[in-house]
Amino acid sequence: MSHPIRTIIATDCGSTTTKAILVEGDGEAYRLVARGEAPTTVEAPFDDVTIGVLNAIAELEDLTGRSFIRDGRLLVPRESDTVGMDLYLSTSSAGGGLQMLVAGVVKNMTAESAERAALGAGAIVIDVLAVDDGRKDYQRVERIRGIRPDMILMSGGTDGGTTQHLLDLAETLRAADPRPRLGHSYRLPVIYAGNREARDAVAEILKERVDLEYTENLRPVLERENLQPARDAIHELFLRHVMAQAPGYDKLLSWVSAPVMPTPHAVGMMVQTTAEQQGISVLAVDIGGATTDVFSVFGETFNRTVSANLGMSYSVCNVLSEAGTDLIKRWVPVAMNDFTLRNRLRNKMIRPTTIPQTHEDLLVEQAVAREALRLAFSHHQQLATGLKGVQRRREISEAFSQGGSDSLVDLFDLGLIIGSGGVLSHAPRRQQAALMMIDAFQPLGITMLAVDSIFMMPQLGVLSQVEAGIASQVFRRDCLIPLGPVIAPLGAVKEGEEVMQVTLHIDEQAPVEITVRGGQLHLVPLHTGQQASITARPAKMLDLGEGRGKPVERRVEGGVVGLILDGRGRPIQLPAEDAARHARLLEWLAAVQAFGGEATDTVPARPA
Repeated sequence: MSHPIRTIIATDCGSTTTKAILVEGDGEAYRLVARGEAPTTVEAPFDDVTIGVLNAIAELEDLTGRSFIRDGRLLVPRESDTVGMDLYLSTSSAGGGLQMLVAGVVKNMTAESAERAALGAGAIVIDVLAVDDGRKDYQRVERIRGIRPDMILMSGGTDGGTTQHLLDLAETLRAADPRPRLGHSYRLPVIYAGNREARDAVAEILKERVDLEYTENLRPVLERENLQPARDAIHELFLRHVMAQAPGYDKLLSWVSAPVMPTPHAVGMMVQTTAEQQGISVLAVDIGGATTDVFSVFGETFNRTVSANLGMSYSVCNVLSEAGTDLIKRWVPVAMNDFTLRNRLRNKMIRPTTIPQTHEDLLVEQAVAREALRLAFSHHQQLATGLKGVQRRREISEAFSQGGSDSLVDLFDLGLIIGSGGVLSHAPRRQQAALMMIDAFQPLGITMLAVDSIFMMPQLGVLSQVEAGIASQVFRRDCLIPLGPVIAPLGAVKEGEEVMQVTLHIDEQAPVEITVRGGQLHLVPLHTGQQASITARPAKMLDLGEGRGKPVERRVEGGVVGLILDGRGRPIQLPAEDAARHARLLEWLAAVQAFGGEATDTVPARPA
């Protein structure tokens, strides 16, 4: 008879820090017990990722008084209640994660499908090659030689269609003779996911240069996209080739109870698990110092994008360059000239580990975060377009247009937004994180907001593939911090005019009526675990998801911030004149208690 799982340790080997979590339970209820971390040791002078893993787990030993390590190895399986563990799992983005080059025949079709497949598998796509990408052959050869990817995904053509363009791509790869980023004793893995009629000819061209693998065509017919086989192949090659070449990973692979996952792939698995179990569409964002990852599940279709040039420290000047000073300053509620703003952000770039020292520094950082999130979300909407997943079909005439207007991202359908990354998870007050996400994503209808407390999603994502129930319990109880729902209508509003009437029923208590007017934010105390029935009636020309002027009824649950009623319309309009804009921003910050204060509306207190 098998014993119930009691003790689980999962690690995430990041590029700079290795994080370990200890989860324990009795077979029914599980909770996070402790968290440890240590510097990642994949690079010189250690050149062994397992040293960082052991150091992070040793911190768990210090915190709990338990034993998980003996003679430099992990104690799996568990020997007693205080010695060893039942499961050890890990994710990794150490050494820069999984870096891929993708190639396709048509940039906006097969190459874009290849990019979506790679991103969904947790890769960083360092370039996209296509016959029609505007580059000369010699430029493509120079680019391939210069980037040294971990693997290449090659796609193009429908099954039975023309093969010449695929052969041209293969000739370009052969001429470039690409070398892998890690290791010198093996050939670069190339996954071929194109027209099956061209397999033999492509193999003949590339057989002496690369390690060629085959999988099903990403676009077997023009109207259908088939991403999962390529994603599975990427994951398998990641374990077999890339991980095997990284220092110490062979030892790590011998320790784990399930295959190691790329960190972004594991986060994506947790997002998909959440969407499936709750039966809702989910958007999650992880904003870091150098990159911003956006994950979404709409209509059972998962998408991920990486904005590699948008971050809060190393890449902060890229946010400045892409957004411009005016768009950043529009969120700063104090007077500031362009010169001062640029210098503040340049200082952050060259001193990336610093944190805001003054109130004004914090306001600037959060203004930048709004623009970084907005830009990354816009990028995600453009790539998460209509032709997604097996069985997704469109008219032939539509297949040649994959722009953002065909995006799968439907804000009215969005049930949950999860924010992660230091600027959101570690904001001085949760109200600040909530307002940053609302301003950046501008959700519509009724949407729940939450933040990842200590970024456990990678570890819980890999755990979800082994024990989905345990992962979901810990995710809800210890990882996800519910901020509360936001209600916002679509449409332009006028200052002071009625935007919506909201009726709030909590338990058997008397209903609360709230009138929201144009340009206003209201914060209604609705605590974590406290539920309410809401009827929201928008003004005649505004839409909450049921049509213009039609009411919406919903049962919602509160959070640490409460219920936010947003009467600013969509898109949010800010006054053009500086003084008026500063006053309005300060008014909104005060309305949601971003820096303390009282709620703008009251409901009966939660029972003790």
